[in-house]
Amino acid sequence: MNDKNINDADVIVIGGGVIGTSIAYNLSKRGKKVTLLEKYDHARGASGSSDQLVLMQSKKPGVHLALALESLKMYKNLEEELGEPIHFRQKGGMILIENEKEMEIMKGFVEKQKKTGLDVDIISLDEVNKLQPGISQDIIGATYSPMDGEVDPIALNIAFAKGAKANGTKIMLGTEVKDIITEGKKAIGVETSKGKFYAPTIINAAGVWAPLLCEKLGIEAPIKPRRGQICITDEVDYFIDMPILSAKYMMAKHNPDLLKDAPEMIAKLGIGLALSQSPKGNIMFGATREFVGYDKNVTYEGIGEVIRNAVTYFPQLKDMSIIRTMGGLRPFTPDGLPLIGWTEIEGFFMAAGHEGDGIALAPVTGKVVADLIMDGKTFVDMSGFDPNRFQK
Repeated sequence: MNDKNINDADVIVIGGGVIGTSIAYNLSKRGKKVTLLEKYDHARGASGSSDQLVLMQSKKPGVHLALALESLKMYKNLEEELGEPIHFRQKGGMILIENEKEMEIMKGFVEKQKKTGLDVDIISLDEVNKLQPGISQDIIGATYSPMDGEVDPIALNIAFAKGAKANGTKIMLGTEVKDIITEGKKAIGVETSKGKFYAPTIINAAGVWAPLLCEKLGIEAPIKPRRGQICITDEVDYFIDMPILSAKYMMAKHNPDLLKDAPEMIAKLGIGLALSQSPKGNIMFGATREFVGYDKNVTYEGIGEVIRNAVTYFPQLKDMSIIRTMGGLRPFTPDGLPLIGWTEIEGFFMAAGHEGDGIALAPVTGKVVADLIMDGKTFVDMSGFDPNRFQK
């Protein structure tokens, strides 16, 4: 519609990944007329190139972990609510520790996580072996939490989209948002590859592409794409009992400087172990954390190091066939927290920058965004996620 005096919707959501579709679902569930615009298709971005982990242990202690714990509560009933299979399984999870330096780092992390409400402990190598046979005996222990889980990220994305559509959301795939239409300091609509659309509220849930839209409005949104390369094996007999990370994964994610004493390629590519097995038997493992702009192609160097790293923890992987590799771009922020809230431009709302936590945080993000837009408040403190915190 081209008449700016007539709104096409109450809310326009930009981005059709798990964050955008969760927001559309929650807003439409509460009666808002929503239009969702997606440049390509669902699960074409980070949502379709991610692992299946819903790990509480990987979240920063404090507001980040507190938000993730609220999301976990929602996951337990989400499949029933959406009426679609998302394959959520709460199986517990481990973070493997190789040496005393990693042990000291993880002890400090665990103590802070406990204060935020996470059920997590350091366990011995003997306890690791009981929980997950087949792990290299070169590790010295692990952290373990029974609260960790897994979900099918693509099924989750599609389920949110179907739920939003059932609630009346208009979903337009193959629709690129080229510009934000403004009047003064107010956003009133979007210009797309299929015309102009107007709404009093515009939500930027475009993941790694979100800062490009912000630039058009003169907003500083320091979201950078960080590439993760992942391997997927052929279907094998089930033997991975829970999602597993390594302490190096935690360092690469939260403080890469801690990897300075690691082997050169580990530090260069930000490599850490993230491993799980799908219900069909495929093992998915990675990953790198690389700043290479918007290049999501896999590399021989990256995949080779991912495989070498994974085999040091699970030697049996060397005898398995890898049937697929993939690269995805995660929306990184300098403090590791997403940008969620109103911007300085009236009517323009941010919900992006979740990096590798979008799958775990998708349910709660949709809820808090709907609350903030409709009620002006929500049930958790969101001040730490203020998108204006980086403004000069």
